Amino acid sequence: MSKGYAWTVFALGFGLLLSDYMSRQVLNAVFPMLKAEWLLSDAALGSLSGIVPLAVGVLTFPMSLMADRWGRVRSLLLAATMWSLATLGCAVSASYGEMFVGRLFVGIGEAAYGSVGIAVVLSIFPVTLRATLSGAFIAGGAFGSVLGVVVGGAVAQAAGWRWAFAVMGIFGLVLAAVYAVVVKESRLAPRGRSSDGEDGAEARDRLRTHLPRLFSSVSVISAYVGSGLQLFIAGALLSWLPSFFNRYYHMAPAEAGGAAGGFAMIIGLGMIFGGVASDRISSTAPIRKWAVAVGCSIGALLLLTLTFQLPTGPAQLLALAVGCLLSAGSAGPAAAMVANLTPASIAATAFATLTLANSLLGLAPGPAITGALADRFGLLGALRIVPLVAVVATLAFLVGRHWYERDLLRIADLTTKAEPKHTSEIPS
Repeated sequence: MSKGYAWTVFALGFGLLLSDYMSRQVLNAVFPMLKAEWLLSDAALGSLSGIVPLAVGVLTFPMSLMADRWGRVRSLLLAATMWSLATLGCAVSASYGEMFVGRLFVGIGEAAYGSVGIAVVLSIFPVTLRATLSGAFIAGGAFGSVLGVVVGGAVAQAAGWRWAFAVMGIFGLVLAAVYAVVVKESRLAPRGRSSDGEDGAEARDRLRTHLPRLFSSVSVISAYVGSGLQLFIAGALLSWLPSFFNRYYHMAPAEAGGAAGGFAMIIGLGMIFGGVASDRISSTAPIRKWAVAVGCSIGALLLLTLTFQLPTGPAQLLALAVGCLLSAGSAGPAAAMVANLTPASIAATAFATLTLANSLLGLAPGPAITGALADRFGLLGALRIVPLVAVVATLAFLVGRHWYERDLLRIADLTTKAEPKHTSEIPS
């Protein structure tokens, strides 16, 4: 495969990733309009936002398995078409119920893209570029979130909220059509791949054998829990900052979306910087990864608590910026710890499990619970409560750190015992 074709596949995959997150986050830019037109509660608005990551979390694993058997390119095209059509469906929704169904199908369509999209890209590039490409995909998610809020807010203010959804849906369909023309499974698949059903049976047997090892240590469970709970805060901020700027800074939807988009970018940069800092600090002592996760959790707790106690103004925005930077900084260290604590043979399954924890503990309930709290205490009161989740996340990371070295030794011992003996040692 030529370098040009490989980078073309990457560019189209990156574009679909942008469409994925734009379709997911555009809703948050039009919260004020939906609230006014349909007289929705904040809890209802939060559920419209939370249903997408909930569907993604629940379905990522089975959809990824299906893609491996059915064909990754074909699965990606089906996924992109589904989330784009569902986003167009949101544009013509006449009620909360119809919008909820549309958002559910957005989540179903997006469920496989994160794991399958990066798998396609990594399969056609050298191993030495994997970290760079993975980091680019993480940044792409943050950039797509920014575009969804900023562009969605601008379009909604100029032409109405329905057109904000329509633009995102059309963009996704156009990209899917280009991807279908350019990217072919036959050009990506390794030569000599088996076409019979034996590989699927072997994969199922391997999954049944290794599945218990996904939860075989206290420290890996702590990494799942800590990562998911910390992303509860990031998910709440991504969903509700446009409404925060609209209500308390009296910004129009386009301006509020632009401001919230900037802070969404800061959250994404925090994910990358947290991973970089973790790698540098723990180069000689792997246990220091836990210190980075704990530091991000405690820092986010203190700064975000301060943020929503301060009056509106520059001081509050500065505290919010630093708090956002730390709010998801534990994502990189947590992923690295999961990789260290699970066998390499089930690395993909382990990351799917981490995605499940991030979605079910964080990204899905964060917006919905914040909305329910806002109905009771007001949005500012809800945002004062949300950072307290970092207390539990910090405790989870501290428990994981306590058991980490013992669990590493135990896993290394199990791996050594599982390795086959040299042929010369096997009796004839």
